[in-house]
Amino acid sequence: MSGYILAIDQGTTSTRSMIFDRDMRVVGLGQREFPQHFPASGWVEHEPEDIWQSVLETIRLALADAGLSAAAISAIGITNQRETTVVWDRKTGVALHRAVVWQDRRGTPICEFLKQRGLEPLFSERTGLLLDPYFSGTKLAWILDHVEGLRDRAERGEICFGTIDSFLIYRLTGHRRHVTDATNASRTLIYDIERNVWDDELLSILDIPRAMLPEVLDCAADFGVTDSALFGAEIPILGVAGDQQAAVIGNACFEPGMMKSTYGTGCFALLNTGTERVTSSNRLLTTIAYRLDGVTTYALEGSIFIAGAAVQWLRDELGFIKVASEVSALAQQADPNQRVYLVPAFTGLGAPYWDAEARGAIFGLTRGTGPAEFARAALESVAYQTFDLLEAMRHDWAGDTGQDKGQTVLRVDGGMVASDWTMQRLADILAAPVDRPVFLETTILGAAWLAASRAKIWPDRAGFAARWHRDRRFEPGMDDAARETAIDGWRDSVRRCLTRA
Repeated sequence: MSGYILAIDQGTTSTRSMIFDRDMRVVGLGQREFPQHFPASGWVEHEPEDIWQSVLETIRLALADAGLSAAAISAIGITNQRETTVVWDRKTGVALHRAVVWQDRRGTPICEFLKQRGLEPLFSERTGLLLDPYFSGTKLAWILDHVEGLRDRAERGEICFGTIDSFLIYRLTGHRRHVTDATNASRTLIYDIERNVWDDELLSILDIPRAMLPEVLDCAADFGVTDSALFGAEIPILGVAGDQQAAVIGNACFEPGMMKSTYGTGCFALLNTGTERVTSSNRLLTTIAYRLDGVTTYALEGSIFIAGAAVQWLRDELGFIKVASEVSALAQQADPNQRVYLVPAFTGLGAPYWDAEARGAIFGLTRGTGPAEFARAALESVAYQTFDLLEAMRHDWAGDTGQDKGQTVLRVDGGMVASDWTMQRLADILAAPVDRPVFLETTILGAAWLAASRAKIWPDRAGFAARWHRDRRFEPGMDDAARETAIDGWRDSVRRCLTRA
């Protein structure tokens, strides 16, 4: 075996493929953006064919960049935007509706109806999730309700459902494998995370036919081989994980108590709780961090819907910056005496509030407020939202005893962490150290490790963790009184945006 690993990161706005060598060095890269569709307020869709073509293109670009043929690739790892829902024809592989994206809120009425029936505790007990349109199950139920004849066809076994990983594997393997991994399954609202099975009772409540569901495998497993007609050779697919779980792995957060936070379009923080499933009393999610060798490791997760997307808003809708990288310099020009808060509830608020109907607002505007203050407020909103998550996690992790399990060091990744100013502000607001790794693309690295470890090319967990290196640690430096004043202002701003008491 040559030892080259191809990793695919299929994200919300773009697809990236990387080729790593035996020493975990990147030798090839391909990236493509693809269109976003917003057909109604709160709706977000992707064309599955756009995603598929972006994957093919980036793989070919990465191979060309590395000067390699497909025959040189030992294994493929895939990581993907989670919860995004696709249904397709089992025979042709053609999608029967646009992909309904994780950000999409059209499932809100379904969630409210189920809550009114008193069913949220049942869903939470089985899946670790809350009844929110964020998750795949209500998106799938909506599609089945709105595409004529689809549910009947699904009952007959003619239709496949999957998250993006499952759709891509189906296409890559020439329609031979309809599979997913435990992390993606755990985000569907229909998967029992303790028994590791699709839950018949939840399927019945949502009227989802079992026949359309994929087989669930470990994160490092034999997912099939690519059709040789695609790239000129068959390549085994040996690793799959949802993007946030892949970042847990890429950050080597293998020990209980380790925490990572990824700053991309949204922000997702996960705290490894080991083989112990911790039930949150602060409306966080209990999810599967990874499943390896049949052993499930759990995590507490907090999901922030808008992080980097707030910077995109400054650029695309307000025109305050031309490129995202300008935002930090602009924020540093803000008047330190102005306290402006942006609550970026553009698509509702995630953890720990879970208010799908909340909408964004800006507080503290004065006649002197300008682009610099908006930029600072946008970046600080990410720090404040992370603070909300970390506080909730600390309480849940301590449990009923209230035992302090020590200070959490946050490992960070994603596009926003390149900004020193933003990371220092994050450490200041959290009053906790923030570690930035040397290699920032930890999500795709996690997918690569799953495949490479399965192929016996890269080291095991301990060996991989030893290869994780810190670029810089940001230590908190804000005065306690100033920090508390800032956080109080944030809490008051959020309270004004909530639609629920």
